[in-house]
Amino acid sequence: MLSGTLPNVFLGRTGIQSDIWRQQVTFEKGKTYLIEAASGTGKSSLLSFIIGYRHDFDGRILFDGTDIRRFGTAEWTNLRQEHVSILFQELRLFPELTAMENVEIKNSLTRFKERKEIERWFEVLGIGDKMHSPVRQMSFGQQQRVAMIRALVQPFDFLLADEPISHLDEANSQVMASIMMEEARRQGAGIVVTSIGKHMDLPYDKTFRL
Repeated sequence: MLSGTLPNVFLGRTGIQSDIWRQQVTFEKGKTYLIEAASGTGKSSLLSFIIGYRHDFDGRILFDGTDIRRFGTAEWTNLRQEHVSILFQELRLFPELTAMENVEIKNSLTRFKERKEIERWFEVLGIGDKMHSPVRQMSFGQQQRVAMIRALVQPFDFLLADEPISHLDEANSQVMASIMMEEARRQGAGIVVTSIGKHMDLPYDKTFRL
């Protein structure tokens, strides 16, 4: 739950109209949310606050009723390994490693997915021939699909996806959306998607304007 949350950089601004900032918002497991935003309104910051990579905000963010400002290293580690997965806008892949190696780094820690399922995702997403190619040789759209696979090889209560299809065509966007929904439903998890325009075609339970 977000309660009165606002990035510090926005403190002092007047006339902020938002469904998120300075509001009380609750994200629930099993539901799907879209956050629509203009560039520069803080959508990536919001996800970084939730995952604990940034703390420069006013107000409160609570996970299962606990203020995340109280979390120590152990709590953050548990949250990121077991409860919240994120697909970053900038992807954060290792360019010198292959697509499969980028996924396996995470899966070797979580031991969550069988190799056959990971390979199936590569094939269905149209990048089966890129599994053993260095990421630096792949297009950004292909890298987005790799990052999505990596985000799914762990248990989670929520999947955060920051502009996940910005460089994908309609067909690949639909395939990615289908895989994400299938995995989220399997885990009973919620999905939070951000967009500054083009967004995934999902059965959103609620849309917020940032």
